[in-house]
Amino acid sequence: MQFVLSRAICFVHPKSPFLLMATSTSVSSVSSIAIPRKARLRGVVFDMDGTLTVPVIDFPAMYRSVLGEDEYLSVKAKNPTGIDILHQIENWSPEKQRKAYETIADFERQGLDRLQIMPGAAELYNFLESKKMRRGLITRNVKAAVDLFHQRFGMAFSPALSREFRPYKPDPAPLLHICSTWEVQPYEVIMVGDSLKDDVGCGKQAGSFTCLLDETGKYSSDDMASAELKPNFKVSSLTQLQSLLEANFDLIP
Repeated sequence: MQFVLSRAICFVHPKSPFLLMATSTSVSSVSSIAIPRKARLRGVVFDMDGTLTVPVIDFPAMYRSVLGEDEYLSVKAKNPTGIDILHQIENWSPEKQRKAYETIADFERQGLDRLQIMPGAAELYNFLESKKMRRGLITRNVKAAVDLFHQRFGMAFSPALSREFRPYKPDPAPLLHICSTWEVQPYEVIMVGDSLKDDVGCGKQAGSFTCLLDETGKYSSDDMASAELKPNFKVSSLTQLQSLLEANFDLIP
């Protein structure tokens, strides 16, 4: 694999003793932080929907049903990196909020019927298991969806936090909870997900490494311009993640 380095800048990862070098280039659709001295990695935390599972929920349709067309368009224009529907409804009246949750739950139930594992997820899981690496999960979906995922695909992620755990992503609390449960430091963990705002935002605030899964190339460099949302790594498939982990980290549980 040929690496091309451009516009490199050096910085120190929060709370980590390792020197990192940030690059703005991508290699075969993988752009990353080159780490001259490998950092120790003791655990990987994944998002579920759109990361470990194929995205099947029609989120724009869900948002329209919850917000109404006019409010949906207004909120979308103000939030180009993604709509936080749970945040949008948290201050609504109890009755209006109840109806909103019912609508969201209905879309999620439809998604469960079509639940599929993401290509490369099983192979990546087996690789991490062979290295005895800790594996956690944080999702804004409900616990029933997490339970079905574990049962259907025979995988074990622990802790596996659903939206019943408050506060939920992008707040760093769930990731910090997992680090505490594992008795590891946040800088010894990487957060992997397909949402720049929820997954990368959660990981960055916790002080962990972050990897954005961007299968379709929907995120531009402008989306990742702010330091708060700039991931350490970006891949276009989970298959690429295994090579990235081996190349950049000492996988020592």
